[in-house]
Amino acid sequence: MNRTTAFNTISPPKSNWSFPYHTILQHCENTTDVTTFLVTSYSLEIILGILGNLCFLGILARRNEKAIVTNIFITNLIASDLIMCIFCLPFTIVTILFNYWVFGEAMCRMTSFIQCTSVTVSILSLVLIALERHQLIINPTGWRPSLSHAYLGIAAIWIFASLLSLPFVTNSILTNDFSKHFYMRDSSASEDICMHLWPSEGYRLTYATALLLLQYCIPLIFIVVCYLRIYLRLQKREGMFEKHGYNCWITQLKQINVLLASMVVAFAVCWLPLHVFNSIDDWNYKIIPPCLHDLIFSLCHLIAMASTCVNPIIYGFLNKNFKKEVKALLLNCQHHSSARDYENMPLSTMQTDASKDLLRLSCQQDPI
Repeated sequence: MNRTTAFNTISPPKSNWSFPYHTILQHCENTTDVTTFLVTSYSLEIILGILGNLCFLGILARRNEKAIVTNIFITNLIASDLIMCIFCLPFTIVTILFNYWVFGEAMCRMTSFIQCTSVTVSILSLVLIALERHQLIINPTGWRPSLSHAYLGIAAIWIFASLLSLPFVTNSILTNDFSKHFYMRDSSASEDICMHLWPSEGYRLTYATALLLLQYCIPLIFIVVCYLRIYLRLQKREGMFEKHGYNCWITQLKQINVLLASMVVAFAVCWLPLHVFNSIDDWNYKIIPPCLHDLIFSLCHLIAMASTCVNPIIYGFLNKNFKKEVKALLLNCQHHSSARDYENMPLSTMQTDASKDLLRLSCQQDPI
């Protein structure tokens, strides 16, 4: 039996937007407890992801600095996480419960496509944020992305992500022919199952490797280089700013960069286990015990999906204004604070003499 078809319902195509279909777990012991845990965990992720990101989006919209480049990129990041929560995770829960696909062929073709697109947009949004921060700090008098550049960049990454995800649409099938495609399920089963049937093993491996590089490795290397250069430049300039009375400004700028870098670290950490698992599964799947395959995959997938709800948590811990706005929204009251209640340090502050003068005054305000 060709491994490409044998395991496609478990983790098609051994890559990071797959759904745990439990075609192996159903043959193992104590699966009821595992299913309950997974359904509960995915449900919590959906609730936290939708509420957290909507709250995050609403607060950004209420702020006077919403029309700046970094916040546009952050809004795009939030949108991709919301799409994941709304259009992907609920299908995972239902499939875990029923152990077969109930949504029809159209959604079979679209769900993995949407998830792959959303993941790609998320990491590329972080790339755009890192690039904007890099230009702001490393080359403040040179080229920096304008609002038109920001919108063009967002359009470009959505187009690129969609094209990268197209193979999921063209290679997804809905079938109940288990006797032909599966050796670990009852051949008399009549339920439809959504799977990815690739033209060849070489095609699948090539595509999976390309996704690993384009969705994870290359973007993260670029981001790390950007933030490393930013860190080194700020360290070099710290003494100079302190001599001229701008030590508060440098502190606030560092805090902003820590916030943004934390989002990158969270994305990298959440997706690392699934990428490691998929790489092993792609190239040497026999070392994974069959009865543990779905369980390990499901746990790794669950951790990866946590990335959809972690950004509001990070932003909430590191931004005092976010906490104030959340309290206002929870109390369902109008929140019209005076200027001194907010930091006057937008995420895309220019490093010009004029902005430094304003920032010297803003040192009396709350930093991030």
